[in-house]
Amino acid sequence: MSNRNTQANKQAARERLRAERERQAKKDKMRRQLTVGGAIVAVLAIAGGIGVMVAKSGGDGGSGANATVKDMAGNDKAWAKAAKAKLVTPANTSGDKGTTLVIGKADAKHTLELFEDPRCPGCANFEQNVGETVQKDIKDGKYKARFHLATFLDNNLRGTGSKNALSALGSALNVSPDAFLKYKEALYSKEFHPDETGPDKFADDNYLIEVADTVPALKGNKNFEKAVKSGVYDRWALEMSVEFNSHKDVNNTPTLKLDGKEIGIQSGPNKVAPSTPADFNRLVDEGVK
Repeated sequence: MSNRNTQANKQAARERLRAERERQAKKDKMRRQLTVGGAIVAVLAIAGGIGVMVAKSGGDGGSGANATVKDMAGNDKAWAKAAKAKLVTPANTSGDKGTTLVIGKADAKHTLELFEDPRCPGCANFEQNVGETVQKDIKDGKYKARFHLATFLDNNLRGTGSKNALSALGSALNVSPDAFLKYKEALYSKEFHPDETGPDKFADDNYLIEVADTVPALKGNKNFEKAVKSGVYDRWALEMSVEFNSHKDVNNTPTLKLDGKEIGIQSGPNKVAPSTPADFNRLVDEGVK
């Protein structure tokens, strides 16, 4: 009896190990290559970070430089409806369509631009390691930050999570710039950022509200919750994605620019955002000299 149990336990352990290896292999494959608009997109890995190459192609939910809000909506019926809805822009934005999103002291001499997609694993890695430094620098007036937010990963990973999370970020921004920053931090955190192999957790409004409950300014905030559930800023999220795609020189996320010049660690022909505060501070300090 004891021997049979031992054999059964060994067999069960082998099955668990096999299942884990298969799961990890699937995850590794997804990290090595993704597809956007039918094109193969490389995933850059350097210094512990991961960056997703952006394919400037059209198609369903396409990321082409000339894509429209209709293109951003793709074939999803709810988002196709949002593309035709009246544009409502969050407070704390400017520009014709509210796509200029700048946070920081107005008299800050420098501007850091961040190009990110809510579902991007490299963006999550950057935010988890460097995000706190960025927030401190903004508060200290070292630079102001302009955010360019994308939704192209909804096309290549399938789903609507990037669009939905971006709309929720608009709801947070309407509360305050600080609520936006803290909510963005929470969405990219190890606790809440979804695995790129799925499921698409950001597509669920209830999950986005659950994450928001960790942010004091948003916890129990009925106006915020109503905006998320009713999609007040869905059309704005599509407009933000169109604005992101207009930057033809941005080839991967996350991408950082300081005063218009890209900064990062060289990886072949591309630069990858630093994954440590030390590397980030070095690049910023070199750029502001």
